[in-house]
Amino acid sequence: MRGRGTGHGDGRRGARGAALAAGAATLAALLAGCASGHPGAGDSGASARPGSSTATPARPPAPPLPAETSTPDPGLPPPVVSMDIAHAVAGGGRAVALTIDDGPDPTWTPKVLAVLRHNGVKATFCMIGPQAAAHPGLVKAVVADGHRLCDHSVHHDESMDHEGRAYQRAEILTAAGQITHASGGVAPQYYRAPGGAFTPYSRQTAAAHGLRPLGWNVDAKDWERPGTAAILATVKEELGNGPTVLFHDGGGDRHQTVQALEQLLPWLRAHGYRFGFPVR
Repeated sequence: MRGRGTGHGDGRRGARGAALAAGAATLAALLAGCASGHPGAGDSGASARPGSSTATPARPPAPPLPAETSTPDPGLPPPVVSMDIAHAVAGGGRAVALTIDDGPDPTWTPKVLAVLRHNGVKATFCMIGPQAAAHPGLVKAVVADGHRLCDHSVHHDESMDHEGRAYQRAEILTAAGQITHASGGVAPQYYRAPGGAFTPYSRQTAAAHGLRPLGWNVDAKDWERPGTAAILATVKEELGNGPTVLFHDGGGDRHQTVQALEQLLPWLRAHGYRFGFPVR
């Protein structure tokens, strides 16, 4: 699977590993009043890093990065929800927002749903429009279990930020229609650009149709299939970046994802985390 971004700003984000960490540290140092953290992580609800012996008071939210916010273009339909890229969990506090991308998949989505149901956890499923259209029963099952829907475009084109406005609009709105139809009338509440390939135009277009742009703070990297232990280690290590965690139920063999969730969800609850949906 292709490399993925961080979902923290406009434009394609392909940096990984040390480059991502270095860039995050540099940007964080430039933010006035922000002592540490990850770009966009000022919305984090976590009060202490997992494994810490004592909890520290939650930091006041840091100002968003300029790339994440913009004044709406008066020449376009106005947003009806915020067009800023969401990273925070509704309600704040020590919380995690699970997001599941690239499905629905007839093999892996039911397994992910079973793990979530067993642990009493709700998540946001970022669906590819044609996948939703091909598997409406799975979309309805996601909704029936109380999860939220997110538009993840038609073609999962990680370079769509380099395409024209008509293309971007079609990717967003066609997928939204496919997901809504497959669900039986329940519309997605968010839009996540493939690979974080947001633009101001795509964010305003989504927000004008009630879709809050959705980023992420923690990439579980389950799409690399590095092994269950590696997935768990990545999430636990990066939770200090912020509360929104990215997993996948589509795009390939996801048995490691299922196994990781089986272990991670009880661990999070045991360490004082609650589960919530991203802010709207």
